[in-house]
Amino acid sequence: MAIDRNDPIFTHSAAARQPELMLSAVLHLMSHYTANAADNGGCVKLASVIERHLKALSALPDLSPVLRATCQQLCEQWGAVVEQARPPQERASFLARLIGRPRPAPLPA
Repeated sequence: MAIDRNDPIFTHSAAARQPELMLSAVLHLMSHYTANAADNGGCVKLASVIERHLKALSALPDLSPVLRATCQQLCEQWGAVVEQARPPQERASFLARLIGRPRPAPLPA
């Protein structure tokens, strides 16, 4: 997942000054995801929010290198959870795209 620096999670200065608040929030979100996963298989939106929090934490320069690396690894794992939970997109075959494409209008004589 690419970092969207316009996302409010990256612009909130309190998170940069007190990364433990963001870490606390992501741990809270992860526990809710785990608790709800037993009931209905988890929520893709919640998994995506967890991934974004971990990505933001991994980008904080004041965080210890070990904690940043852990957040980066967990971010990648949560990204895989999000990708697996998304419904597969239908891809039309090359022939189907050619057949389904409207024909260009003939040029005037």
